[in-house]
Amino acid sequence: MGNPKAFLYIPRKEAGYRPVQERIYDFGEVEQTLNREDRKLQASRCMDCGVPFCHWACPLGNKMPEWQDLIYKEKWQEAIDILQETNNFPEFTGRVCPAPCEKSCVLSLHEAPLTIRENEAAITELAFNEGMIKARPPRKRIAKKIAVIGSGPSGLAAAQQLNRKGYTVTVFEKDAHIGGLLRYGIPNFKLAKNVIDRRLKLMEEEGIIFSPNMEVGKNISAKELLDSFDAICIAVGAGQPRDIQAEGREMRGIYFAMDFLSQQNKQLLGETMQQEEIISAKNKHVLVIGGGDTGSDCVGTSIRQGAVKVTQIEILPQPPIGKNPETPWPYYPLILKTSSSHEEGCTRRWCLNTKAFIGKNGHVTEVLIEEVEWHREENGRMTMVSTGKTETVKADLVLLALGFLHPVHEGFLNELGVKYDGRGNIEVDKNGKTSVDKIFATGDSVMGASLVVRAIASGRKAAENIHHFFRQEQKN
Repeated sequence: MGNPKAFLYIPRKEAGYRPVQERIYDFGEVEQTLNREDRKLQASRCMDCGVPFCHWACPLGNKMPEWQDLIYKEKWQEAIDILQETNNFPEFTGRVCPAPCEKSCVLSLHEAPLTIRENEAAITELAFNEGMIKARPPRKRIAKKIAVIGSGPSGLAAAQQLNRKGYTVTVFEKDAHIGGLLRYGIPNFKLAKNVIDRRLKLMEEEGIIFSPNMEVGKNISAKELLDSFDAICIAVGAGQPRDIQAEGREMRGIYFAMDFLSQQNKQLLGETMQQEEIISAKNKHVLVIGGGDTGSDCVGTSIRQGAVKVTQIEILPQPPIGKNPETPWPYYPLILKTSSSHEEGCTRRWCLNTKAFIGKNGHVTEVLIEEVEWHREENGRMTMVSTGKTETVKADLVLLALGFLHPVHEGFLNELGVKYDGRGNIEVDKNGKTSVDKIFATGDSVMGASLVVRAIASGRKAAENIHHFFRQEQKN
């Protein structure tokens, strides 16, 4: 490293967020940036550890010490080249990844890890702005056509890797715009959509064919795909939301979180929809059920839409603040996470179970909740125990952010006849192949709802599996 002792006297410095009273009135990205000199100093804090736990914790195996050193030395082109060796879309992960690499950084032992995620975003923006990231079309084409179904992070990663190997790749997307979860599931204030468009333009220049508004099983049959392509890669994500079984669930005003979030993104994209279909938090008391990142996104979106009050409840206990002995370094710590959306004004509560929805004229007005306790059994399992203490919370709009079960089975997946595992995900063998010949699967459709960084890693692996499949076919 150019400055192996920098971590001793240069403190961690984060870019921080735009002021709350400014950002809640728009959907612009909330995170700010540091200047180039400050970013160099932050990169210099890397200790170049003998055992780089950051590399170990990253699903993509990013080579953090190498490109931190290159940032410090202002060798920006070399830095972005090394970063892109392992990560197809550092501009996405640099914005939305929870950064398991930082949690495993040795400096995390002193609660001041390297700003790896911010450094990643900063170097990628600099590289785009200065023309360092360019289209990389293959030198020659292989006479094989591959269909990728789904244009989220895993589908895009698989498509790009396969295209670079010379295959002709077509990406099918059921929605009007390409991007999947990145486009419709993540709010603009976390990931501006021009960032996606910029990457898609390069991918088109590389020769990838995008086919939006093309729902497999509806606009085109699964059989047509099998007849027209040499292989299919399913990357549809885990789209089946977890529901809640409580009295009054059928009332109006209760929606799945992803319906709410995707609709807001569609409005910002200018997509048309019927007025009666629009879900709005304006002038409403909003209750978000579920304490994860999706719930947090609902909080930030509701505030921007003009909610009177936003409450977020979680059935699990409140995580510890700061440190958790049950998840020690270098593992990802299960601790209380306060997002930018929470800082904007939200009541957060834990150990609350939803018992019933109460309404008037068929529309929800209140939610009956019950306090619960969690007890650890001898085998280590946690058991939920009802306390009998109940109360009602005013709620004109209820958003269910309870996670996802598995990919949607109805439609083309059942039509293809792929097998599912015990959790309802698509079953694949060690080579990523489904039970149907020529069909592979990747991302959340295989492993369940996960992180963008894991989806990209899975997409890259799927591309390798498909390439290996054709090479073996050639040998035989």
